[in-house]
Amino acid sequence: MMIERSNAFVIPTPKRLGYSFNWAGRVGLAVILFWAVVAIVGPWIAPHPPGEIVDWDYFGPVTADFWMGTDYLGRDIFSRILMGARYTVGIALASVVLACAGGVILGMVAAVIGGWFDMILSRLLDAFNGIPSLLFGLVVVAAVGSSIPVLILTLAAIYLPGSYRFARALAVNVNATDYVTVARARGESTPYLITREIFPNILGPVLADLGLRFVFIVLVLSGLSFLGLGVQPPNADWGALVRENIEGLSLGAPAVIFPSIAIATLTISVNMFIDNLPTKIRDRSE
Repeated sequence: MMIERSNAFVIPTPKRLGYSFNWAGRVGLAVILFWAVVAIVGPWIAPHPPGEIVDWDYFGPVTADFWMGTDYLGRDIFSRILMGARYTVGIALASVVLACAGGVILGMVAAVIGGWFDMILSRLLDAFNGIPSLLFGLVVVAAVGSSIPVLILTLAAIYLPGSYRFARALAVNVNATDYVTVARARGESTPYLITREIFPNILGPVLADLGLRFVFIVLVLSGLSFLGLGVQPPNADWGALVRENIEGLSLGAPAVIFPSIAIATLTISVNMFIDNLPTKIRDRSE
């Protein structure tokens, strides 16, 4: 006697949830990783000492010895871009981490505590946010002097209010949800509400905001360096390299083109990565 098998109780194949980038997001991530590696190992792989005059032909063309030409003093631009990546990426990364960390913490605390603390802190940071970023950087650096710590703290202070407002808006919405209300009714402390209930639910948008502010900081840092108030000689970030060699623009010298390309590729790649972050969940069979 043949017994028919029933498919009524067959367990469906489990599916796992995953995220995927499109091609633009992958390209952006690849360029970001490339410049991150260059910032770390660049000074050790530079073919020439970045500050040494290696050719008497200033604003020299691209050759087999000088892959990106030479600058206004005859220094190798390729080596100086490798060294400048450490300053541009390093200063911008340190500044954006400080700005976003301070802004997110203050924003979550203000959203949870509320009342006069939220009102006073928000009004103060709103007033500070009204100051033009480049003007504030110029005033601070001109008054205190240009150094790496001053640049990092100044850039972090410029973008902390914006990060605060963004994080506070997210935290206010999460703070009004039922599970936060239940946690508060249980008698949970403010640190618990912030670290366990609110922060995990705003982490994704906060990371996207961090990437965008990184781009803004790179551009402001390059602007300060272009005006002579950024990284000081003999060191140079990419903005300083553009300023140093701006006279070569009329000569068609590559010394001013390649630092500009470096700034553009870094900022555009971060934008591509942020704009193409996965927003939909794709089902994949195991």
